[in-house]
Amino acid sequence: MTTFTIFGTGNMATAIAGVLTSGGATVAHIGSADTGAKVQGDVVILAVPYPAIADIVASHGDQLAGKVVVDITNPLNFETFDELVVPAGSSAAAELQRALPAAKVLKAFNTNFAATLASGTVGETQTTVLVAGDDAEAKAALAAAVTAGGLAAIDAGSLKRAHELEAIGFLQLTLAAGEKISWAGGFAVNN
Repeated sequence: MTTFTIFGTGNMATAIAGVLTSGGATVAHIGSADTGAKVQGDVVILAVPYPAIADIVASHGDQLAGKVVVDITNPLNFETFDELVVPAGSSAAAELQRALPAAKVLKAFNTNFAATLASGTVGETQTTVLVAGDDAEAKAALAAAVTAGGLAAIDAGSLKRAHELEAIGFLQLTLAAGEKISWAGGFAVNN
């Protein structure tokens, strides 16, 4: 069984941990105050705001070599809520892969809200986690853990697709912040 370490203890970290533990996985958390904590999991999920990624890479980057690292961030400008802060044509996940060349970076969970992960539905549709990355085994392992936890998972393609996933996440966040959609709703995928 795959073991997970989740950086973060907020709503998304808690919801993702709930899905994974429902499927039988072992999950440990590292909070922002746990600066000396050791990464134990085979898969590391960065359930933190995008600006926190640089600090995690600086403090734990050596421990992430050889691991699957899942980036859930949406790199939006939190001051204006009107743009992404990564270079045009790139993504937070691509930038993370450059910073951690020995890790297998995946993009997942950024198009889901915590409430839809916890409930398992978006409206009446089963919650689907989109997973992008360049390592087929890593994507399959994450998808298996997600489906074991009661959700659907779709392989969204290579890590290049993180660019589009982040655009979808950005749109969904701005719609919810503008009270045009519910934080308990969002986009759904019908198979």
